[in-house]
Amino acid sequence: MSADPLLQVSGLRVTIPTAAGPVEAVSGIDLVLAKGETLGIVGESGCGKSITMLAAMGLLPSHIAVSGSAKLAGREILGLPQAELAGLRGKSIAMIFQDPLTALNPVLTVGDHLSEALRLHNRHLSHRAAAERAVELLDIVSIPEPRRRLSQYPHEFSGGMRQRVMIAMAVANDPEVLIADEPTTALDVTVQAQILDVLRRMRERLGLALIIITHDLGIVAGSADRLAVMYAGRVVEEGEAEAVFARPCHPYTQGLLAAVPRIDAARRRLVPIEGAPPSLTARLQGCAFNPRCPHAEAICRSAVPSLEAMGKARVACHLAERLSGSTSQTNKVEAP
Repeated sequence: MSADPLLQVSGLRVTIPTAAGPVEAVSGIDLVLAKGETLGIVGESGCGKSITMLAAMGLLPSHIAVSGSAKLAGREILGLPQAELAGLRGKSIAMIFQDPLTALNPVLTVGDHLSEALRLHNRHLSHRAAAERAVELLDIVSIPEPRRRLSQYPHEFSGGMRQRVMIAMAVANDPEVLIADEPTTALDVTVQAQILDVLRRMRERLGLALIIITHDLGIVAGSADRLAVMYAGRVVEEGEAEAVFARPCHPYTQGLLAAVPRIDAARRRLVPIEGAPPSLTARLQGCAFNPRCPHAEAICRSAVPSLEAMGKARVACHLAERLSGSTSQTNKVEAP
């Protein structure tokens, strides 16, 4: 990894005021992203994946308290005035949001969306030049007949094509960091593979660093260099993707992998993770995963584990050293 990370998030905490009291949705997250690297952030819905990146980009409402640090190319961006952040978002760091149908304005054409994204950071760009660049962007993300598509509206596009438009908008100004938030949600497997291929080509073509947020380990199996597994607002396992897939040390990571269908084990029963994620409004004692963990002991119910180095990964589990030996076989997860 580069000595000077492109994006470094340290001690990030996000606290949301509710009628039941303040809820800490993110509890001291540390993440590092190097230039040209792909980081997969994985976990169940509600674990804090998306809100972590939204907080780092300054996209959360003002009543939500955010503390810690987020540095982009060594510059602290957490807490910057909105005017300065607006100059960075879309230019230096960009995000592909979860649902393209709601993220795109239904009364603007696809060409309007792309032209606006381009001219926002280049005021001297003419409308004609922006339109030509928009055609080029649609062609790059493999949308057929790109010039004709400029005058169409989002509802005239399929789900996969709308997602491609979102990617085109995100890379329009050649950002250094691209965050893809659940980029394949509600798409069939064939279209998922196409979208992931577009993201891989964008990374190779532009040399950008990529963060893929997903609940599906299969999505990042063939594309992530490193993984960060989140649970209840914390990173519970983080390290080189190959090492995490081959020998997961945290019971939650092991559970996620056991629940993924494998083509080389067609007769193997899928093993679900029992129970449900904890409510963050409740006061959590010890390890947040302990009520669902089949290995939990007394220490798991009383003390919060810290991330400790284990080989090429870091794991937040009191029993990690013992449990790592129970996963002797390689966990082979197929990418779409």
